[in-house]
Amino acid sequence: MKTRSTNTVGVKELKDRLTHYLRRTKQGEEVIVTERGKPTALLQPIKTADEAASIEARLSRLAALGTITLPTRRTRQKPKPMKVSGPPVSKAILDDRQ
Repeated sequence: MKTRSTNTVGVKELKDRLTHYLRRTKQGEEVIVTERGKPTALLQPIKTADEAASIEARLSRLAALGTITLPTRRTRQKPKPMKVSGPPVSKAILDDRQ
């Protein structure tokens, strides 16, 4: 079993040196973020995340593992409903049954 290195950092230092801590997570370290000395968050390499809560996090993990490729452009908007004139389809179906 591979052990991961863990580091603790306060919010202010994390904001000041974010790139440094992101680089460390890429190298396999976990970073515990504290606020006023109490742990509030965990930064960890996305490839090692066990159970991501959101769909975005799960998709990001699969992309980092190379299992999927995320889309590079925005998805299409839902089509607008069409207005159809004439008698309702249900009437045509009932007429056809007779």
